[in-house]
Amino acid sequence: MGAIAFRPLAGYIGARVEGVALSETVDDDLAATLRTALFEHLILVFPEQYLDLARQKEVTEIFGPLRPVPYIEPMAGEPQVIAVLKKAEERNVGVFGGEWHSDFSFLKAPPAGSVLSAVEIPPYGGDTLWASQIAAYESLPTGLKDLIEGRDAVHTGAPYGVKHAPPQEARSGASIKMVRGDPAADRETFHPAVRTHPESGRKALFVNPIYTTRLDGLSEADSRPILERLFRHATRPDITCRHRWSAGDLVVWDNRTTLHYALNDYDGVRRLLYRTTFGDREPAHA
Repeated sequence: MGAIAFRPLAGYIGARVEGVALSETVDDDLAATLRTALFEHLILVFPEQYLDLARQKEVTEIFGPLRPVPYIEPMAGEPQVIAVLKKAEERNVGVFGGEWHSDFSFLKAPPAGSVLSAVEIPPYGGDTLWASQIAAYESLPTGLKDLIEGRDAVHTGAPYGVKHAPPQEARSGASIKMVRGDPAADRETFHPAVRTHPESGRKALFVNPIYTTRLDGLSEADSRPILERLFRHATRPDITCRHRWSAGDLVVWDNRTTLHYALNDYDGVRRLLYRTTFGDREPAHA
């Protein structure tokens, strides 16, 4: 293992990590360095790692305790691993993560972050985008910032519920099995629209187009124009980075301070990644 370097991927988010072989033992000092780097860069890309599932789970625990996620069927015998798969024959269907979102923000305690390991990658397409919600918050116009500061946003498990279920053609293909039509997923969960990161203390916007349905104290109809402004602002190209996957890549991101989007531009080609998730406490008000 050589000297560690963090090479920025974009102006506000992301770093490529050089000089780290995650297949080797990660001591306490290196683990602390990687956690601090994640808080700073929000996304870490580790190229050419080629980890097996057992080692991926161990690496995930560097950043937080492993946790399963609801509503998505895990791999057989691996309750903490999701196979993010789209087969070549799955055409004209949605893709898992194919809208800007923060993972499972409708849960009482949303995930702190996730790890994706690339196994089979198409020769083109299938990139993933992330957007810094710290940069989104810091660049909010004053009036909009004043409107949401100290206010809760309301989240529901829209793709898995009844009220806000997506149309059939927008849903992921059959390779990723999800629970659909669960009325419990329509239950409203309240989280601060601006949350404070529990380790770094930095403030981040915490709303997203999939799960956020309204602002506390306002109806869905009255919230809609405000949320649409927030969603547009939160996904401006200048606060994003885009990762072109290669087999063996491992990417870690902080779910508390980012949104992400999986591009669905590789119909007719197989794509497989393994995802693990690490936990956190409930969000705190800014």
